[in-house]
Amino acid sequence: MTSTAIDSPGAAGLRERAGDRLRNALLVLPGIGWLLLFFVVPLAFIVVISLGRRDELHRIVLDPLTLENYAQVFNPIFLPTIVQSLYLATATTVVSLAIGFPIAYWISRYGGHRKTLLLVLVMLPFWTSWLIRTYSWMIVLRDNGVVNQALQAVGLTQEPLILLYTDFSVILGMVYGFLPFTILPLFVSIDRLDPNLIAAARDLYADGRQAFLHVTLPLVRPGLIAAALLTFIPAMGDFVTPDILGGGQVTTIAKVIQERFLDGRDWPYGSALGFVLTILTLLGTLVALRTLRREVVGE
Repeated sequence: MTSTAIDSPGAAGLRERAGDRLRNALLVLPGIGWLLLFFVVPLAFIVVISLGRRDELHRIVLDPLTLENYAQVFNPIFLPTIVQSLYLATATTVVSLAIGFPIAYWISRYGGHRKTLLLVLVMLPFWTSWLIRTYSWMIVLRDNGVVNQALQAVGLTQEPLILLYTDFSVILGMVYGFLPFTILPLFVSIDRLDPNLIAAARDLYADGRQAFLHVTLPLVRPGLIAAALLTFIPAMGDFVTPDILGGGQVTTIAKVIQERFLDGRDWPYGSALGFVLTILTLLGTLVALRTLRREVVGE
């Protein structure tokens, strides 16, 4: 009787912890199922198709399986395309952070009761089709567009500047498209920052720059990492903006994948390119998440 009375609280605790784990598993299960159905399964199909080849009728043949498509992907001739993709995605991320941080900081600190309205205005471009927004930049950047007409009207240039179909136009279009993905996580991180910490730094004779570098920036670093991820990943996979604003002058991995699937009808090669692009972004994401975990959890 005594032994049972002593052991029963421990057994009850074990049952309670087991119940908590079961409830947690049930909560996570829908997300795991979603990832399996819409990420892992399609990715498995891509991997299988990437190991095949095309026959004379452009049909996919999986017998025998071959790594020839991956050999083409890692051909040194294709290296400039990979470098170009990384350059455009990185430049888009850096410019978006440089523009988005002041906007997020101002909304958080000086938005007052209008914060919700200002955040809605940030998201407002998403209410318009991505294609329409991208094509609108052609009207702005072309030789007889708004920018060149304004520059010539004030006498800053005599001839139209070449703005369209350049790296500049592609980066500008992607920054415009992905800027809300940068601002929102930055706003959340900055809005959670306790202003008393900055005030304490100023009381300890830190000037504005020192308070920003040693207090604000380290505390909002998780938001910076999240914003960089949410901008870099879609920028790497964007083929619409390079295709429209870059024309035939700007080539990226995503654009080549789109051409292989739709124009070239070479699904095995396109699948190999898509899988390599997925692995590159996943590796970058894992590195960033590991850094984010160290910042938040301290491990």
